[in-house]
Amino acid sequence: MPKDLNSDIFSESAFADSELYTAEYMINVNKNVHKSAIKAAFKSSLPIMAGFLFLGASYGMIMDARGFAFYFPIITSTFVFAGSMEFLLANLLLGAFNPIEALLLALMINARHLFYGISMLDKYKGLGWRKIYMIFGLCDETFSINCTADVPSSVDRGWYMFYVTLFDHLYWIAGTTLGSIFGAVMDFSWQGIDFAMTAMFVVILLEQLLAGKKNIPSVIIGLSASFISLLVFGRDSFIIPAMLIITVALGAGKAPIEAISSEKAKEESE
Repeated sequence: MPKDLNSDIFSESAFADSELYTAEYMINVNKNVHKSAIKAAFKSSLPIMAGFLFLGASYGMIMDARGFAFYFPIITSTFVFAGSMEFLLANLLLGAFNPIEALLLALMINARHLFYGISMLDKYKGLGWRKIYMIFGLCDETFSINCTADVPSSVDRGWYMFYVTLFDHLYWIAGTTLGSIFGAVMDFSWQGIDFAMTAMFVVILLEQLLAGKKNIPSVIIGLSASFISLLVFGRDSFIIPAMLIITVALGAGKAPIEAISSEKAKEESE
């Protein structure tokens, strides 16, 4: 009998030790998973950091120049995180109350995210609660990294995409915070800082032109629609009509535009 009792005690002790070892092992595995994902995500997102810190700081200073409290742009960057739409938010909040215009403007500017979301559905499968935040934090730069990144086999792709999204979001918040505090502390006129948004769009346009002749048809449509809408509707009301015209023109002329673009691409390759 004592022998059996000792055997039972030994068995329970061995089982407890095995459970403790398993728990410690799983903790170490999880730590390694997060560590490798964080390291890979941070390395991939570094180029985004420089741009987001500058643009976020510009946004913070613009909001300060418009008379908003320093914490307001920090809140919008945290809970809105809509890039170019945040720049326009200042004008919408200071202008006349027009929720329909604000809704249409937001839909037109961010319509591309519909296509981003559709293309990322398969990549986000099985990610649980992370998927909710990753959908919220999806922006142009995050999409470009997560959609095309060659993630090493030793790195968990789900956590990698999560941390890329998180880092990009934090870069934007950090830039906005710096700009807001700097704008509140420095006592001089920020007149003209609004041009940062215009400069950003000009740079994007130039990048499209420099990327090759294949983008010329789309650029021509965008510039033509904007110019015609400016003449017809005036500078205060031309954005929504221009974006509607661009959307319809690109949708209706998708086939010929793609044909022209492919021909231009072949000419460049030759």
